[in-house]
Amino acid sequence: MSLVSRWKTYLVPAIVLALAVAGSLAVARGIARQDRPTGLRLNDLEYFETRGLNVLVFSNQYNGMFFDEKTAGVEIIQHGVRLATGGAVRLSPTPEQWDQIPKVIERKVDKAANTITCLLRYDGFDFDSRLVVSPEGAGFRVAVYVDKPVPEKLEGRAGLNLEFLPSKFFERTYLVDGRPGIFPRHPIGPTETKPADTKIPQFEGYNTFEDRGLNEYVEPKPFAVGQTLVLAPEDPERRVTIKALMGEAQLYDGRNLAQNGWFVVRSVLAAKATGKVAEWLVTPNIIPNWTRTPVIGFSQAGYHPSQKKVAVIELDPNDTPLATASLFEVTADGTPVEKLKAKVQPWGRYLRYNYVTADFSPVHQPGLYYIQYGTEKTETFPIGPDVYDTIWHATADIWFPVQMDHMMVNEAYRVWHGLPHMDDALQAPLNIQHFDNYRMGASTETRFKPLERIPGLAVGGWFDAGDFDFEAPAHASTIQSLVDTWETFKPMRDQTFVDQATRFVDIHRPDGKPDLLQQIEHGVLQVAAHYRAYGRLARGMTDSVLYRYHHLGDASTQTDNLLYDPSLKPYQVEGNRSGTPDDRWVFTIRMPSNNYAGIGALSAASRALKGFNDRLADECLAMAKKAYAEERKMAADNPPAGMDARFGPGAEMAALFQLIKATGKQQYIDRFAELLWPSLEQPGGRSLLLAVRALPYLGPGAAEKLRPFVEKHRAEAEDLLKQNPYGVPIATGGWAGSGGVMAWATTNYHLHKAYPDLIDKEMVYRGLYFLFGTHPATNTSLVAAVGTKSKRLAYGNNRADFSFIPGVVVPGVLILKPDYPEQMDDWPFLWGENKGTIGGASQYLFLAHAVNDLVKH
Repeated sequence: MSLVSRWKTYLVPAIVLALAVAGSLAVARGIARQDRPTGLRLNDLEYFETRGLNVLVFSNQYNGMFFDEKTAGVEIIQHGVRLATGGAVRLSPTPEQWDQIPKVIERKVDKAANTITCLLRYDGFDFDSRLVVSPEGAGFRVAVYVDKPVPEKLEGRAGLNLEFLPSKFFERTYLVDGRPGIFPRHPIGPTETKPADTKIPQFEGYNTFEDRGLNEYVEPKPFAVGQTLVLAPEDPERRVTIKALMGEAQLYDGRNLAQNGWFVVRSVLAAKATGKVAEWLVTPNIIPNWTRTPVIGFSQAGYHPSQKKVAVIELDPNDTPLATASLFEVTADGTPVEKLKAKVQPWGRYLRYNYVTADFSPVHQPGLYYIQYGTEKTETFPIGPDVYDTIWHATADIWFPVQMDHMMVNEAYRVWHGLPHMDDALQAPLNIQHFDNYRMGASTETRFKPLERIPGLAVGGWFDAGDFDFEAPAHASTIQSLVDTWETFKPMRDQTFVDQATRFVDIHRPDGKPDLLQQIEHGVLQVAAHYRAYGRLARGMTDSVLYRYHHLGDASTQTDNLLYDPSLKPYQVEGNRSGTPDDRWVFTIRMPSNNYAGIGALSAASRALKGFNDRLADECLAMAKKAYAEERKMAADNPPAGMDARFGPGAEMAALFQLIKATGKQQYIDRFAELLWPSLEQPGGRSLLLAVRALPYLGPGAAEKLRPFVEKHRAEAEDLLKQNPYGVPIATGGWAGSGGVMAWATTNYHLHKAYPDLIDKEMVYRGLYFLFGTHPATNTSLVAAVGTKSKRLAYGNNRADFSFIPGVVVPGVLILKPDYPEQMDDWPFLWGENKGTIGGASQYLFLAHAVNDLVKH
């Protein structure tokens, strides 16, 4: 065979086959490129974005008051879930809340170069670094640069950190340079003990670690080290690969130091070098054409037949809205029957999602129902005339009793906590900035010397929230709110045994007394004790040392319950005295707004307790009148300035309103009216609620004078329906906004009662719908144990057990800048989303009664 023949016989078919294969591969690559998301690009909101992945770079910054709230630095939102946070130069392997944080001196967004650069500074060490984030391939590079070498004190300490949320990696694995491991469900080490003088100082010299006098501290050691870490390789939704391009990457478990710690990936900054001192390539996996599952917002507690029933459906921007959604009734034999096919109505864009609504209001028949939108089905919920009868019981029967300080609290076979804080309390020392924002100046402003025992404070009061402190303004407002509920609705429910003489509480055990009155009495016992001791309300009473403040578990073990005696050695005990300085401190800095709050609480309680505890009722009113007279005299002698001048009139009006209701005296009415009308002209109209409630005392013509302000409020409320699809004021700060929503809805209740032609019932109902699941991010009820699907984890004193206290009302949906709504269902430690407070619980009790009142009448 000739050479040409051989070429035709063998080579031409081979070339044709090769070209065909190459063409097929090219087509395949083209298809893959279409399915595969494009690389990260900076969007108009100045964060990196591609379908299925967002990377925020200091869109949210560390907070100088509460430090690391786990909402700052470089953050990864993968497939709609905020998976990682805290990407920054940090000085500890697993930073705690009070560890030093970097100050952001400059944040530069360069759209042309597709990079974000942040200049970070630690003033105490004169240490600057530049954090540069830039997309690469399917992920991004993050690098740290320094112009001067890392300070010698920070060599081996300063590092590039990125924190990953533990709950997202439970029951998942990791690879380190190919070596396999399983993420621990519970922290199991390793750690090491180091000398105390090598620890980077924490806020104001405080210490989160109790060393028992041994001058040491504990630091986690990495449980994996290598060049390339692959987190959750088996899970395409959570897989993240981190390759250390300089040095090595270390994997730590922050929960060894603090239950709220996260998994931390860390590389120590190169020492004695300038320029680039750390660099990673981070590649979060992205599912091609990923689309977030729709969230069907509705009331998990159900609806009264007469109410509007509008589902708000949250959609991924890449999702195409369906034409209809259906309401199915669940019959007794379990058969679903479609009762209504509702047309889906577009609402528009809010934050990062698109929204549509579906109105099921025509269905009035009592029964059990669920909503179906495409393949998504909601939980089953009731429609019926009695759906709101019991929604407040868990909060009143369980949550409030569990929060009762200076009492042992029992429930059936369970002891929620023993008898706590019987060593209360000492006068706080001078010139101190506390770690929870309490402070003292150059004087105690009382008759007590620093660290002198203030008598009579081991009585009454509630734990404020997930902490065990007495937060005075919150107590005062809670008492007033409970009195409002009592006076407006008179709930006679009796399911709690309260014995003040023996300091014992038993849940689910009637004692013949209305529970609400017993809670009012318990709260005001603590407030009254402050007025007996020094004539006004303190700023608060809290722990003196940080390592007791972050105590979790049984409140009775937070202190030794023995009176501190400085003549004894630490941990030495003699009788009811101890040498352990664990007694709580009272911060007595004078604040007129606090005192007015206390006056209001005493005045309100004096009315509610008439006929229940007459001696205490009379004493409360006498103390309130005396304190108000003294406060007015002090204001005349020393006119308020700064914050007191700005907020003082509102606080005084709140106190005056309660005094007016308690006494009816014209002097209080005149002063109230003097302050009221100018205050209504101020931005925000914060006095509107007080104004409408005071109308019966303000004389003829007051209702018409107030009407224009109510009309303005109505216009603002109607505008909310244009701002967001839920039609309520949604907070965008560091604390989620269920409290603000409840306050708004409560104001609407009182306005509806006075101006039914201007304010309709739906403006009240929308507040409760929001709480029960008609809100962004999820459709979980924000009131634990209320509704078909409700909060199962909350930031309470049992949060370390990944549990909750029934009836807790959490702050709810946190809006992380610039556009990410979050409600974390599997991690209780984010207080901005999950921390219940006495103020929020008391607001909820009123609103729950108010809505039930409206639907029944």
